[in-house]
Amino acid sequence: MTDAVQQLEAVRAKIARSEQMADRIAGSVQLVAVSKTFDAEAVVPVLEAGQRVFGENRVQEAQGKWPALRQRYSGIELHLIGPLQSNKAKEAVALFDVIETVDREKIAAELAREMKAQGRAPRLYVQVNTGLEEQKAGIDPREATAFVERCRDVHGLKIEGLMCIPPVDENPGPHFALLAKIAREAGLQKLSMGMSGDYETAVAFGATSVRVGSAIFGSR
Repeated sequence: MTDAVQQLEAVRAKIARSEQMADRIAGSVQLVAVSKTFDAEAVVPVLEAGQRVFGENRVQEAQGKWPALRQRYSGIELHLIGPLQSNKAKEAVALFDVIETVDREKIAAELAREMKAQGRAPRLYVQVNTGLEEQKAGIDPREATAFVERCRDVHGLKIEGLMCIPPVDENPGPHFALLAKIAREAGLQKLSMGMSGDYETAVAFGATSVRVGSAIFGSR
């Protein structure tokens, strides 16, 4: 058993324990294994261990890795969890099953156009910048509910949930609570929140998926 597989099993066990402690249904939290910067060879043992949901930050990197892996392994679900540039919308719609980083009007419009052109409908999340960090992508939390409504009404997009990345130097709990509050206001059920350092906390605050990279694959 490789280190990555051992660490995958440890993460799965911690998620299960966190679900139990939070009185949540067993298996209600999806694990997104973040494979960004790791090559196909590093991902294969985790695929062999049964993991099928993966996250990537960059469209171009994912294009170089996942088409060949999908030919070898069935049932892969690929999430885009990094910022999406409008000129990559066509490739993103073609490749990803879930795009978690819808955060501005231009991206919403480009995705709507590409989804119609390709006849493909990846599931969509709005990224919320809960810490109002200038260097970080995501929509202002005060504008998030209205933006979700515009995605629906203006662009015809079905938004499945919300995603956030709390500031690294702050307690993540209040950020997760804020995201859950916005989701309730917007009538959304899905919450993508929690990474390697705080995914157990995220489960306690209602995460429906957690994005775990270094705790599985090691440091980059």
